Amino acid sequence: MHVVIAGGGVAALEATIALRDLAGERVSITMLAPEEDFVFKPLSVGEPFALGAAQRLPLKKFAQDLKVELVRDGLASVSPSAHAVRTTGGEELRYDKLVIATGARREEPFEHATTFRGQEDSEKLHGLVQDLEGQYARRVAFVVPPGVTWTLPLYELALLTARRAHEMSLDDVELTFVTPEERPLAVFGPGPSGEVRELLEHAGIAVHCSVHAEVPRKGVVVLRPGGEEIACDRVVTLARLHGVAISSLPQDEDGFLPVDNHGRVIGVEDVYAAGDGANFPVKQGGIACQQADAVAEVIARAAGAALEPRSFRPVLRGQLITGRESRFMRTNLSGREGDTSESSPETLWWPPSKVAGRYLAPYLHETEEAGQHERLRRQELLSRDYEVNPG
Repeated sequence: MHVVIAGGGVAALEATIALRDLAGERVSITMLAPEEDFVFKPLSVGEPFALGAAQRLPLKKFAQDLKVELVRDGLASVSPSAHAVRTTGGEELRYDKLVIATGARREEPFEHATTFRGQEDSEKLHGLVQDLEGQYARRVAFVVPPGVTWTLPLYELALLTARRAHEMSLDDVELTFVTPEERPLAVFGPGPSGEVRELLEHAGIAVHCSVHAEVPRKGVVVLRPGGEEIACDRVVTLARLHGVAISSLPQDEDGFLPVDNHGRVIGVEDVYAAGDGANFPVKQGGIACQQADAVAEVIARAAGAALEPRSFRPVLRGQLITGRESRFMRTNLSGREGDTSESSPETLWWPPSKVAGRYLAPYLHETEEAGQHERLRRQELLSRDYEVNPG
């Protein structure tokens, strides 16, 4: 069975590893991705604060590890009747099963704000931090735009900014957090949400919940309803996600692919979707991995593997980086087991990755450890060479 997996992000990598583990040599896999590297975006919040760069993994190495064919190109269109996809470069690829994990479009919600999408915006955020340190700015508003369901990265940016201001003894810095959520990180339930509010208050961050923000001009945030205005020197926000229209495939009003509980694109045979491009409302890496696992199990069963595919039952796991100790939070989003929310400074899953994928997290953990060992080995060899040839 030939499986084409379109995408080079979290969902695509998780689906590839899961399918190789579950189906083995029963499937051949082609990964279609325009990127050269997989970038572990959840860790990019630390880059503006010099906490280390996000982990990068060459997709060529990943393809070699998993014994898959890598086609460096993008997905242009799908022909379900012909079981074929056309790439942006004009190549046609045939498939028995197709997994679409190409993600979503990230758009700036406000003209007069700095939008954080990941490592590509780290330099802009670093500039903001420098402005605070140089006292060119002192009032920053962190604004969650309407429609964004995964807000944790913005809380991290706010807490890390507060931590940096404290370290630099910048006592006159004013930080504000504005969100349409009824309480901070409400998706995790009352317990974890209450702890996050305490963290914000302890950091001196003013919080406005249950409001929709507008940024009509530079230096002003307007809260609705009510019309209260917050004056600020900088506004930081998150990108708003929209689906990417793919020819011949259905989409909802926001452009996302409608899927069932096993990731099948509704009304289209042998086509599946996982990750931000699917229509599940919470767009988060760990959720994308769980969607990819459900898809992989269905395809593996179709390829002859002896297993009973499980439906997608989302469990949300999030690691909140605060600048001090991290908080690990977990909750069941399926609503089938009551309130299972929990929060702890100790890890609630292993390895303690920002993206808790059943297959991807251990793979990245092992890859990072192997890379560290290789760097240490090279340093040792260079040191020995210097001792022998100090010139």
